[in-house]
Amino acid sequence: MDIDTKGNTRQGSQGGVDHHEEMGQKLTQVISKGKNQVPELPYPLVCKPNEIEPWRVFKIMSEFVEGFEIIKKHGLAVSVFGSARTTFEPHFYKDAEELSARLAGAGYSIITGGSAGIMEAANKGAFDAGGTSIGLNIRLDDKQGLNKYVTESLTFEHFFVRKVMLTFASEVYIYFPGGFGTLDEFFEIVTLVQTKKIKKMPIVLYGREYWEPLVAFMKNKMLMEHRAIEESDLELFFLADTVDEAFDYIQKNVVC
Repeated sequence: MDIDTKGNTRQGSQGGVDHHEEMGQKLTQVISKGKNQVPELPYPLVCKPNEIEPWRVFKIMSEFVEGFEIIKKHGLAVSVFGSARTTFEPHFYKDAEELSARLAGAGYSIITGGSAGIMEAANKGAFDAGGTSIGLNIRLDDKQGLNKYVTESLTFEHFFVRKVMLTFASEVYIYFPGGFGTLDEFFEIVTLVQTKKIKKMPIVLYGREYWEPLVAFMKNKMLMEHRAIEESDLELFFLADTVDEAFDYIQKNVVC
């Protein structure tokens, strides 16, 4: 241990190396054991396990490796989020397709969750424009499948691994109307930017009427009433109502 200027003990560099060596050995042992135990249909983690499940550790690590192998191959990319349902106004699907086509034409890979609805529209726009159209799907009980417009895909068992891939994958994030999943992804990214865990980048909320009530809640409740966020946090994202608005904002503000 080292001693800092205030007299507190801290783990030195050698301690860190020793810890990493110990964890590396444990991880190697668990993965070696778990690779032969992965069930054909992995069951959900309902309760906290009483002991390490080697197969689950192996499955999680393998998903990370496969995910990084996909995203490292691509340069500029845009992640497009939105509902897998087709219950929103038709213009949202048309706009997702058109915006994705324009971005693909400008050299961006288009990444979605790979399913139906808004995601399919975005993949179709990229596909029809001759661009790269990636689907990072999730295996669900309702057999959520891949749409036919992806040129490359990967299906995950674990939402949190998929979210890490979507976080690392892109330089731009666009959120069309959606449900819990879309909101979850939005707050994940905006929190990472707010806390400087990832660099600031264009975050677009598409569809002013849909998103304005949420933005009003952030402003009135979170900021004005409770000071739970800073005023500058409301500038971390951009409200767009047209394809031109979104495209122009992205082109002016992308940093890579």
